[in-house]
Amino acid sequence: MRPYYLLEERLLRRNLETISRVARESGAQVILAFKAYALWRTFPILRQYISHTTASSPWEARLALEEFGSLAHTYSPAYTDDDFAEILRCSGHLTFNSLAQYRRFWPQVEAYAGHPVSCGLRINPEYSEIETELYNPCAPGSRFGLLAGQMPWPLPPGIEGFHCHCHCESSAEALGHTLRHLEQKFGRWLPGLRWLNLGGGHLMTREGYDLPLLISLIRGLRRRYPNLSIILEPGSAFAWQTGPLVAHVVDVVENHGIRTAILDVSFTCHMPDCLEMPYQPRVRGAETLPPDYVKGAAPGELVYRLGGNSCLSGDYMGSWRFPRELRVGDEVILEDMLHYTTVKTTMFNGIPHPDIVLLREDGSRQLLRRYEYEDYRDRMD
Repeated sequence: MRPYYLLEERLLRRNLETISRVARESGAQVILAFKAYALWRTFPILRQYISHTTASSPWEARLALEEFGSLAHTYSPAYTDDDFAEILRCSGHLTFNSLAQYRRFWPQVEAYAGHPVSCGLRINPEYSEIETELYNPCAPGSRFGLLAGQMPWPLPPGIEGFHCHCHCESSAEALGHTLRHLEQKFGRWLPGLRWLNLGGGHLMTREGYDLPLLISLIRGLRRRYPNLSIILEPGSAFAWQTGPLVAHVVDVVENHGIRTAILDVSFTCHMPDCLEMPYQPRVRGAETLPPDYVKGAAPGELVYRLGGNSCLSGDYMGSWRFPRELRVGDEVILEDMLHYTTVKTTMFNGIPHPDIVLLREDGSRQLLRRYEYEDYRDRMD
């Protein structure tokens, strides 16, 4: 009995159909951001709907080229001398975070004799509706991108695009607000560019997302700047609600009236965004309660915290009411755990990673990955 992430092919294709519709009706190119989803054994499915991916490191860029089969759209806060040749080999679009980075590496791009590489600069519109500081790339003092007052006129040789990322699981309305700020601050440069990458965080597959508005906004932008190819690079939207993390109760402990069901998975190791955001995931068959409800639960209420199996004191979450008393061996299914999980897991404490399983449309299950002791051992030395 091992824990496992369960990716449902039917739900993944549902999201891909929506993403394909946005690309088709808006004229934008929608590409996959590996930082949220990079299960390469599923790339044959994704390649039926999209043609490119985005990378932020030499390994992600190599994954794009060698496993997805196309050159990456690459951005990194800082390239290094050691990794730039590999980045260049694997990338078709390359965004620099600063003018210093551009000046340092542009001569290598200019002299590159391989495939064409289109270069751009990351811009900071100084506007974001992201409320969690940890995820806000436009917070004061941000290390991401150039402010309008720092952008040279004319642009340096070889700069053909701008990259802007200031969304996180955001709405189409937020994109509309962002575009107004972006055009106000950077509009003088846009007519001279070839492409504009509007980054990720466009949660177009979420229920209630205004797809017609998104499509209309992109169409309007393309009418105003017919020279621009528009690129979106969401991550979460691809894997949103495509499957759970299936865990099991290994113990139930009580302290000062607070009952904690300890699982064979860890929030800090396997669901880090829950602690970072923070947010309390849905649990199948249980009622989600306010996080501190468990502290005042009445005696006999079937209310539990869920605790991870690491030695980090804070490796636990919130309050859930279950329909019956939890016992060792019971299955606990944490919903929507495919995006920003498998890419961010750690091996802290040497805790085994959950398996990764693909539920095919025909009902069969395919084991994509099983982690063993050697995976932990070989990371340590």
